Amino acid sequence: MKKRSKRYKLIEKKKFKEKLNLNKSLDLIKEICTSKMEESIDLSIKINTKQSKGGDFNLRTVVKLPHGNGKKFKIAVLCEQEKVEEAKKIGADVAGAQDLLDKMLNGELNFDKLICTPGMMSKIGKLGKILGPKGLMPNPKLGTVSNDLKKSITDIKTGLIEIKNDKDGNLALSIGRKNFSKEKLEENYKYFIEFLKKEKSENIKGEFIKNIFLTSTMGISYKIGNKN
Repeated sequence: MKKRSKRYKLIEKKKFKEKLNLNKSLDLIKEICTSKMEESIDLSIKINTKQSKGGDFNLRTVVKLPHGNGKKFKIAVLCEQEKVEEAKKIGADVAGAQDLLDKMLNGELNFDKLICTPGMMSKIGKLGKILGPKGLMPNPKLGTVSNDLKKSITDIKTGLIEIKNDKDGNLALSIGRKNFSKEKLEENYKYFIEFLKKEKSENIKGEFIKNIFLTSTMGISYKIGNKN
């Protein structure tokens, strides 16, 4: 007979098929976050994208959680040559002008987020097929095209999160790490759900948030029984 670890046995005891409230779900998740890695606490949400007119609804925006989500990003800044040193001083992990463009054209994408000044956007167009599929293409609506480099860098480093749904209406984001207090996780969760409700298109009929699941990186998923 295959021997099961103590952690496996613990998780087996904490499985629930029925819907749970947020408080109970967070308690269970905190109990089973026993791996050595710094697990993230993640939300998976299915939204209603069917509109009465104008085609399917697509959500793509950014949100800043009250306590951030604990995730650290390596940030690159594409800017004019005279701004490169400034970008590095205010927190960019990578910064460059034509030299950075050349590296990206050669497939060197050793960063998680790319910020671009408006003046360099005309030069980045040819990189669309490289950056687009990886979600790295700068976008003014997401705060990654800006002359205010300090604000853009600070926003990302302090927890500005991009969210978007897939073609089936699923979206996912992290609301914290296992070392976050239950209170911080709860505040982040509630803040995001309220934020999401405000993003609902007026053309969507019926329930907007269809399902919510909460889990940890190495744990199991719990279905939240209410939408608040």
